[in-house]
Amino acid sequence: MTPRLLFRSVAIAEAITWALLIAGMLMKYVLEVGEIGVQIGGFVHGLVFIAFGMTALLVGVNQHWSFRLTAIAMVAAIVPFGTIPLDRRFEKNGLLNGEWRQTRTADPRDHTRVSALLRWMLARPVLLACIMGIALVSIMATLLSIGPPGSIS
Repeated sequence: MTPRLLFRSVAIAEAITWALLIAGMLMKYVLEVGEIGVQIGGFVHGLVFIAFGMTALLVGVNQHWSFRLTAIAMVAAIVPFGTIPLDRRFEKNGLLNGEWRQTRTADPRDHTRVSALLRWMLARPVLLACIMGIALVSIMATLLSIGPPGSIS
């Protein structure tokens, strides 16, 4: 799976979960049929929202995006369906081109500790997937223990 395919897949999934969450909110507040749609849609959206942020960070490091561009990518998921136009713009500007950087090149950006860590993790894809999965579950569990948005007083 290329960085482009990973980024695009999670961007589309994030937009789909926005639709699920909005549908759940319509069911709750307009149709008044209960909270199940918001509970399910919100949970799934939360997971994919966090996964998108993690994916944007991983792809951003791989593609040598600036800190600002990586932050914009990570924050794009806050806007409903914002990941789709972001993906299209990144595609148009060639920001998703290329493969995973598994070997060090002459590019000075490949000589940083972050790039070395990326290459080390890319050489161990199962470990990378496990670490990302554990991070995703840990972040989600922490957020669930805090409570839903708007519940902190």
